[in-house]
Parts: sequence; C-alpha cells; structure tokens
Amino acid sequence: MELIELLTKAVEAGGSDIFLIPGAAVTVKADGRFKTITDGPVMTAETGQLIDCMYEYAKRDVETLVSRGDDDFSFAVPNLSRFRCNAYMQRGSKAAVIRVVAFELPEENKLHIPDMVMQLADSRSGMILVTGPAGSGKSTTLACMINRINSSRGGHIITIEDPIEHLHRHKKSLVTQREVPNDARSFSAAIRAALREAPDVIMLGEMRDLDTIRTAITAAEIGHLLLSSLHTNGASKTVNRIIDIFPAEQQAQVRSQLALVLKAVVSQVLVPAVDGELIPVFEVMTVNPAIQNLIRDGRIHQIDNAIYSGSGQGMLTMDGELQKLVHEGRITRETALACASNREVLEKRI
Repeated sequence: MELIELLTKAVEAGGSDIFLIPGAAVTVKADGRFKTITDGPVMTAETGQLIDCMYEYAKRDVETLVSRGDDDFSFAVPNLSRFRCNAYMQRGSKAAVIRVVAFELPEENKLHIPDMVMQLADSRSGMILVTGPAGSGKSTTLACMINRINSSRGGHIITIEDPIEHLHRHKKSLVTQREVPNDARSFSAAIRAALREAPDVIMLGEMRDLDTIRTAITAAEIGHLLLSSLHTNGASKTVNRIIDIFPAEQQAQVRSQLALVLKAVVSQVLVPAVDGELIPVFEVMTVNPAIQNLIRDGRIHQIDNAIYSGSGQGMLTMDGELQKLVHEGRITRETALACASNREVLEKRI
C-alpha cells in the first residue's frame, strides 16, 4: 500500500492515531476504539518503506532514527492533513505511531473548552500551564489559546515545539514558530534565544528539564506571558513536579518565584461520552493570594482543598465537571466515578 493511500484511509476513518508496527495490520484509533485499515499484516520491509517515505515528506534524514533509536518529526500532505510522527526501532525494524493533525486550527467551542480556560489567554504576563496525560489534548488547548491571542491583540508570539503541530498565520500578532531540533538544538536553547527576540508571548510545547523550567520561570518573571504543558495530573502535582526538579537548597527560592509568576494551572483528561465521542474534562486553578501563600509556604497538599473552596470563583474542579456531565446525560455515572479524584465523595454527590 502506498503511503498517501494509507494516510487517506486513516483520515477518512476519523483516526486520531495511526499505528504502523511490523507484523501487524495498520491500525487507527478513532474515538478511543481501534480499527484495522489493511486486510492483513504489514511486514518489516513494507513498514520500513512507508516510514522512509514519511522522512522524504518531512525532508529529514532517516539516519537520525537509525542512530538514535527513535525520532519525533512532523510532515504535511497537501489537501489531506498534517501528521506528527514518532518513529522508533523495535526488534531491529522500523515502527511508527502517527498523530493526525488537521490543517485548520481547532475551534474551542466544538472542543468543549470552557470560557474560563480561554479567558486565561487574555493575561499579559506570568505562567499558564496546561497539564494532563499523553493524548489528552494539551497541545490543542494551547493552540486555541495562542489563536485567541493572535486574533485579539498585537505582539510577537514565539512557539517552541517538538514537532510543530498547528500552523498559525500572522493575524493581529506576528507569529514565529520554531521546531526542535530543526530550528533550535533544544528547548532550553530556544527559550534563551527567545528572550532576545522581543517576545510578548512564548509558548513552550513542553517543559522537560531543569534548564528549560528555570529559563521559563525567568521569562515569566521579567514580564512575558509564558504558556506550556506538563505530563502531570492536577494542579498540586504540577506544582510539586516543578519544585522537585530543583536541588533541595534552591526549592525555597523556586517556591517564592513560582508563587509570583504562576497565573493558572489547567488540567484535562479525555473521557468517553455516551455517544462514543471523547470529550475533555477540566480542572482549573487560578492563583489567588491564598494559593500564593500555600505555594510560598510549601503547603502544596492543601491546594486541592483551595480549588474546591474556590469552585465557581475562577476555579473548576475535575469532580464537579464530571458531576455536571453526568447530570447533563453526556457521560455515564460509571465513567465519572472511574475518572474521579475522590470517588466516594463524587458517588454521594451524584
């Protein structure tokens, strides 16, 4: 099967991810379910040829994959879609998982992103973090927030991603999009360079290491709006993750810095709706003076209670949103309880 034919079938099937693994049929994931799109297994040689063809589209050297063992890149097929690919070696052969990314920017209304989340993009400075497990839609939420900024005010937006997923046109703002490692050797190097490029907004695809996190905090401290993501669940775990990556002797200072620059933490998961669609559920922590004090004093474990107490006043709780979806008939009671932060309390409330 030719690559374009394969990708077209995946897109027409509504696939969000394509699994290309030697010895198995090509499989797509659509609305949380797996479906094969080839009649039989694809063998090692054919899998390798398909992946080599992706590298040609991406204008990237396949030797990067062979030498490192895995590689992230993106490519586009005209009139079809963009694709984000993680290629990797397994048992000496090439394999890949490909994420389908539409050309057009996502619309927050169709994705059920709450207004409270989108309004965070109106901030002019500080740090806003979008967190959640892999595949929960963090990149999509960030793209919607960047599009809101780009559509509403002038400035210079710099995105730093690995790889670039959504392409942003220049609207009211100028948009610079840099891809690691094609345009910059690392996230930390790219964000340090960004501070010299007169940015108003910096979007980091992910905060992965100590150097990147330290520079990101500095960028927010000196007056830029910094958006980024982390693979964490919930605001308190996110704050702990950032603090714990620093040496023990620096953590008190980092807590003080974070208390000043952190504006909000948005946590999201995707849950199956009764109609089979996957819909996002959000927790939102906006940093008020009470939460600033909790972060500064190291009482991170009390953040969840503060979010619950502030629900409806710039805060959303995950369990509250799950309860709301059950009452609206959009998800089942069992789904809500399976995703609950506090199952016993939610069970009583439902």
